[in-house]
Amino acid sequence: MPSLFENAVSSIRMGVEDFRQQDAERDISAVRNFYAGVLLLAKEALIRKAPAADPMLVIGAKSKPVPDGAGGIEMAQVGHSTIDFRQIGERAADFGIAIDDKALQTLNRIRNDMEHHYTSEPATSIRAALAKGFPVVASLFRQLEEDPLERLGEVWATMLETKELYDQEVREARQTYAGIDWYSGSMARAQLKCPACGNELVEQVDAENGEQEDMELRCRSCGVFPESADVIEQAIDDLYGADAYIRAKDTGEDGPVHQCPSCERNTLVEDEDRCASCGEGTDYDSECARCGSGIGLSEYLGGADEGLCSYCAYMTEKAMRDD
Repeated sequence: MPSLFENAVSSIRMGVEDFRQQDAERDISAVRNFYAGVLLLAKEALIRKAPAADPMLVIGAKSKPVPDGAGGIEMAQVGHSTIDFRQIGERAADFGIAIDDKALQTLNRIRNDMEHHYTSEPATSIRAALAKGFPVVASLFRQLEEDPLERLGEVWATMLETKELYDQEVREARQTYAGIDWYSGSMARAQLKCPACGNELVEQVDAENGEQEDMELRCRSCGVFPESADVIEQAIDDLYGADAYIRAKDTGEDGPVHQCPSCERNTLVEDEDRCASCGEGTDYDSECARCGSGIGLSEYLGGADEGLCSYCAYMTEKAMRDD
């Protein structure tokens, strides 16, 4: 027989598939299946929190103390009913499981209305209520340490198309970089996108890692494991690409992003000491030893002599030729 978890996944998949049809006649099925799946998933989370306990005592609606034959008592299940919507919220709190009761309350009300054929909600409100339940499912999967992409397959992409879930996934993916000591200060405000699907759902596999050079990345949307250098280069281009275009158009000059001479990535940002991708520093004299003017990064990368701006380097070379 399918496990509780497998039944939960199956119900959620069917609910989202009904949701995807955008057909008012499928809304009843969508709400019924999706809501049932969420409750089953929550029960699975409760059971996994107490793996040594009798599952029915964990999710049973009623229990009572009975003698254990050794002078003490033990709890026994009364009947075969399991906890309902209200009890799930209470028990989840007791077990340290985070669940959005408000989102489920709306779904529960609509489901009850539909079962009794008197809902007054328009189709758009019903679909909005379902969409608000998607982050609940994603959160429960994460707490179960299960991958929603792997378990839900193509319906996961449908769920990600809703703003509520997408925004939550972006926040959670970004949080996995909280401890990273970035080579570039710009990366602290950059959006990391997947090179394969373009979504801003690239996470660090090991959220405890704090070293940029040790990052392993994965996209929560399509499941690929992109190279960190590719992701960082794209992030820097997103931050400074417009400025680079305007500067080139107005002045014909390069910048504010340059190609790193070490890794050859376009990730060397002006006014920052190191390459955003490989961390290689730019060790050069920023003031001309001959005229005192500033030496720009583009001059340095263009091969200007050590300690001399491009003009003084040219004049020095010319004087040597004249001699």
